[in-house]
Amino acid sequence: MTPLTPDDIRQVTNQAPPLVGHNVVTTDRPLVEAVLRHGSPEVLDDLLELGAEAGTAEAREHGMLANEHHPELAPYDRYGRRVDAVRFHPSWHWLMQRAVGHGLAARPWELQEAGAPHAHVRRAAGFMAWSHTEPGHGCPVSMTYAAVPALRADRSLAEEWTPLLASTSYDPGLRPVSDKRGALAGMGMTEKQGGSDVRANVTRAEPTSVDGEFTLYGHKWFTSAPMNDVFLVLAQAAAGVTCFVVPRVLPDGDRNRLDVVRLKDKLGNRSNASSELEFRGTWARRLGEEGRGVRTIIEMVAATRLDCVLGSTSLMRRALNEAGWHASHRSAFGSLLVDKPLMQNVLADLAVETEAATVLAMRLAAAVDRADDPHEAALRRIALPLAKFWVCKRTPAMVAEALECLGGNGYVEESGLPLLYREAPLNSVWEGSGNVNALDVLRALAREPEVLDAWITEVGLARGGDPRLDRAVDDTLALLGDSAALEGSARRLAGRMAACLQGALLVRFAPAEVADAFCASRLGTSYDGTFGALALASGDLRTIVDRAVPAL
Repeated sequence: MTPLTPDDIRQVTNQAPPLVGHNVVTTDRPLVEAVLRHGSPEVLDDLLELGAEAGTAEAREHGMLANEHHPELAPYDRYGRRVDAVRFHPSWHWLMQRAVGHGLAARPWELQEAGAPHAHVRRAAGFMAWSHTEPGHGCPVSMTYAAVPALRADRSLAEEWTPLLASTSYDPGLRPVSDKRGALAGMGMTEKQGGSDVRANVTRAEPTSVDGEFTLYGHKWFTSAPMNDVFLVLAQAAAGVTCFVVPRVLPDGDRNRLDVVRLKDKLGNRSNASSELEFRGTWARRLGEEGRGVRTIIEMVAATRLDCVLGSTSLMRRALNEAGWHASHRSAFGSLLVDKPLMQNVLADLAVETEAATVLAMRLAAAVDRADDPHEAALRRIALPLAKFWVCKRTPAMVAEALECLGGNGYVEESGLPLLYREAPLNSVWEGSGNVNALDVLRALAREPEVLDAWITEVGLARGGDPRLDRAVDDTLALLGDSAALEGSARRLAGRMAACLQGALLVRFAPAEVADAFCASRLGTSYDGTFGALALASGDLRTIVDRAVPAL
């Protein structure tokens, strides 16, 4: 062997180039097909600029920097005045400015009111694509989007806040909203003694002498994005749990008494500031009926659950892109990894999982666009907790498998995969853990019989398309027969209902190879969740992989 020279040692070979310079929208074929199916060519055209910017090296660098430089809490200013300010790295503001500017906050609600037919489909696809840059800043964007349907419980409050929340101008800083070009919203529900059981909340609301105005006293255990302009919170009034609108800054310019106790030190979502808040005479306005706070805020919860599904799907797609890109440029044992049969099986399986999440997520967004249709409303009611449970639960294992495709390179921070891996469990925890959503499925089935009819109708559209899907639907309906065991088997039921819904959408709309792979693996009784065990011909595996891997 010829000895290596110092110059030879420094040469780099057999490393994949960075995955940059691609359009995140147009290289995602299942997403493009879903936009065209539920939207229009005009909607797709409107997403091209966003998709191109999301795939740039600049966007990737800002995403890494926003996570490397965490937000910092400044409780006091230099003079000792209490300010409770949160300071962010400039890359956070770069990401937020573009997310808001691309209309990913509350703009769809105004567009829908103005008659735009596909506003939520456009926003869902854009939210998934832009989240490739960095997932943490999606939290304040999501809560701002979700606040509008809840605010509609009070016409005057909705008219006051919706134009600001729907603005495409990112205008950070604590100032009266009358001086701002745009605003962001947050949510404060959970408390340390209750968690998901918000009826156990002890934060109290005391009425003032002005009708509809209250002062709040209590503690909120998790409130993300404490720098936002307004929060929807729950507190105990005389008639029970009630929803309130809490501005960060009062109309006269004084800061509301909203103390940020600390920022949470979280596993992931590091770029986003999640906090504990204390209310000590905090001024608030009642939203909706007193004692009906859960019913009032539930529309916000539903919208944020949709974004949990969209965010998890985006994590899957970004991880799949990185794994496929690496395998297409890395050689081992005489050939490219992507040409190895077992790697093809793994990548194809990851692609099937991602496409199943994409078709379900976009179907839910389309249901929001058509909320006046009884079937769409009922389908959204049952499919949201199903998708939130299943898609978010599948994401950590999927991202871990994608990381492994890069070997040791994937375990290094510079690859971006560790960031995705830390983020992967988040959406399964936020807005109701797995058990909460599985039980919500049972609640919907028990109280709203139309939701089961909607599910049966939706999966029935694929009846006869694949016998394995037909059997899975029948077996799933049989699970509903044992009412005594339903709560203990709620996770199994939710998972099967979600998988059947995904299978039905793939049978109807996906290439035959993708639908076949999904039905053969996910809908069988022996499926153990291991990726890379598809029983498909090599030609079908390669077809699925070629459909999924970005081609530049």
